[in-house]
Amino acid sequence: MSRRSSPPKRRIPPDKKFNSIYITMFVNRMMYGGKRSTALAIMYGAFDIIEEKAKRNPLEIFEQALRNVTPAVEVKPMRVGGSTYQVPVDVPHDRGVSLAMRWLLETTRKRGGRNMAEKLSAELLDAANSQGASIKKKDDTHRMAEANRAFAHFR
Repeated sequence: MSRRSSPPKRRIPPDKKFNSIYITMFVNRMMYGGKRSTALAIMYGAFDIIEEKAKRNPLEIFEQALRNVTPAVEVKPMRVGGSTYQVPVDVPHDRGVSLAMRWLLETTRKRGGRNMAEKLSAELLDAANSQGASIKKKDDTHRMAEANRAFAHFR
């Protein structure tokens, strides 16, 4: 398969309630079996809980959480002269947002709680306050890149 060109980026329609592309992307990643209405209900339920607890706009908290979890660098394995090195590389914005959403969902699903909306709201509030498991995942990624900075010249 050719590695020369990548497929064109698809334009994602923003969600109806908050008019945000990031909410649509997050809901798409949260969905199981094409159940968009269920995923949207969970998302909006989490936003209601956030608004109750924080007394702030839930969209601002969601975007703050995404910014806090988005990594700046990551490590990629590169084979050089028979050895595989973990080489730190900068993360493009699109990939960083995608990783942040994936990490938020992963840590939300592992979290204890009654239902998904409560778990998601708690994880988003933690991430917006720069704490929680998804922030730890980002810090671990940055620490790994810092530890392997000696191999940055293999980029």
